[in-house]
Amino acid sequence: MSQFLSEQELIRREKLQGLRDLGINPYPADLYPLNSNSSDIKQNYEEGKKVIIAGRLMSARIQGKASFAEIQDSEGRIQVYFNRDEICPDEDKTMYNEVFKKLIDLGDFLGIEGELFTTQVGEKTVLVKKFVLLSKALKPLPLPKTDKDGKVHDQFNDPEMRYRQRYADLVVNPHVKEVFIKRSKLFTAMRNFFMDKGYMEVETPILQAIPGGAAARPFISHHNALDIPLYLRIANELYLKRLIVGGFDGVFEFSKNFRNEGMDRTHNPEFTAMEIYVAYKDYNWMMEFTENLLEHCAKEVNGTTKAKFNEYEVDFKAPYARVSMTDAIKQYANYDISGKTEEELREAALGMGIEVDKTMGKGKLIDEIFGAKCEGNFIQPTFITDYPKEMSPLCKEHRHNPELTERFELMVCGKEIANAYSELNDPIDQRERFEEQIRLAEKGDDEATGLIDQDFLRALEYGMPPTSGLGIGMDRLIMFLTNNPAIQEVLFFPQMRPEKIKKLNPSVESLNEEEKLVYQLLETQGAMPLNDLKEQVALSNKKWDLAVKTLTKLNLAKVTKTDESLLIEII
Repeated sequence: MSQFLSEQELIRREKLQGLRDLGINPYPADLYPLNSNSSDIKQNYEEGKKVIIAGRLMSARIQGKASFAEIQDSEGRIQVYFNRDEICPDEDKTMYNEVFKKLIDLGDFLGIEGELFTTQVGEKTVLVKKFVLLSKALKPLPLPKTDKDGKVHDQFNDPEMRYRQRYADLVVNPHVKEVFIKRSKLFTAMRNFFMDKGYMEVETPILQAIPGGAAARPFISHHNALDIPLYLRIANELYLKRLIVGGFDGVFEFSKNFRNEGMDRTHNPEFTAMEIYVAYKDYNWMMEFTENLLEHCAKEVNGTTKAKFNEYEVDFKAPYARVSMTDAIKQYANYDISGKTEEELREAALGMGIEVDKTMGKGKLIDEIFGAKCEGNFIQPTFITDYPKEMSPLCKEHRHNPELTERFELMVCGKEIANAYSELNDPIDQRERFEEQIRLAEKGDDEATGLIDQDFLRALEYGMPPTSGLGIGMDRLIMFLTNNPAIQEVLFFPQMRPEKIKKLNPSVESLNEEEKLVYQLLETQGAMPLNDLKEQVALSNKKWDLAVKTLTKLNLAKVTKTDESLLIEII
């Protein structure tokens, strides 16, 4: 095991043993009696007030008999002052001289009892009277460093590393935590909006016998006891409609959905959707409901209806523009889709330079044209309405045009964030739509539903009142409200490829202790100024020169010149 550890990790394990040798448990089980936090101290400051706080040690300026440090808790950072004689009023100075100065590291969790005071420069500070180690960190945090000129080095900003090690990302990049606080506020705001109107939150199955409610490729599992295939939910729509049949006037759910499809900056195979169904409503009512909902949520999350996204300022204040699908394609593709056959649509798409194939039916072809020619033009929130019937197998036929359906999607910055229908409640029409989906699946459309949910049709046959339903992609919505163009930034733990296990370089094994120390520091901290690294390793000039020469000669590291200094990094 030890051959895989860096020099710093080995040193921390030695300190761990040193603590145990002193009779200190580095991972105590006892409750720690907190009575304050960094935010409360700053907002309700009282000189001389006694406090008990806890958090990570994030910085320390260790001197002789006194040291300043910073503790980070869930609310932020607070300065703490360690004075040897305050902590150790008796002759035994071990807790300061040995434990704090030699055995405690950045990243360790400390519990602190102390009194508040203000330093000469006006910094609200905790004078430490007593401290305990609550948890020893065996791996150094990837903390950024600021040089004497105020320039920041070694920031933890590589996306792949940040997503894989979100725990470290949240500790060292405070702005990341703010995104997830806003995400929580969004869910709370939306939930309260619904509940204030009397709608009920429910739960529906994640494992389903038939993947329905959307056109998507599912993840397939198997139930051993029943010996049947099961599918991870692609949508919860059909179950929520069953509850409307059962007599509820309004139900909603924040659901984890799973779609076995591509991954990119706006798609994750596991995502969160909100769906709500309200009886005796239609899609016109739902448009007004949606714009009022999103105006409310934007205010609750950001304090304003406006949100910056890339170079745009998006305003979620109601009302929103309404444009039919047909008119959008007329305007931006200069083509009228009304009454066109499947072959005519395919030829038109090819003429526009859009890739299509023979498996695509009318609905998919129209969707491809709209996506290629129209979507990117809708920056401010815009309802795209009245979709062709072939695109909406669960949607009610338009009351004035049998070729269309009563459906809308809400577009923001060229992306869909909401989808809503006047729900189809005619069981005979619904069966025919399902059968058409089977024909498309047999033709090769891998997103078409190849199974008919007979139980859902039976539910419709008992009668479902006129209903409107709305689905919102919660991950995508919070992207817009926090100015994050990548979905991975708003998911605590986005899906990643398996991490590659680094194989030991045989050349590393041949290094002496000084050379390994330099290499391991570079491996942990990344590229850094040559002089900064020299200070950290604290080798003699001769040993330092030999170490750097050996690493560069073995092609393990390289030195490059910048305008300000020489940088060294491992290859």
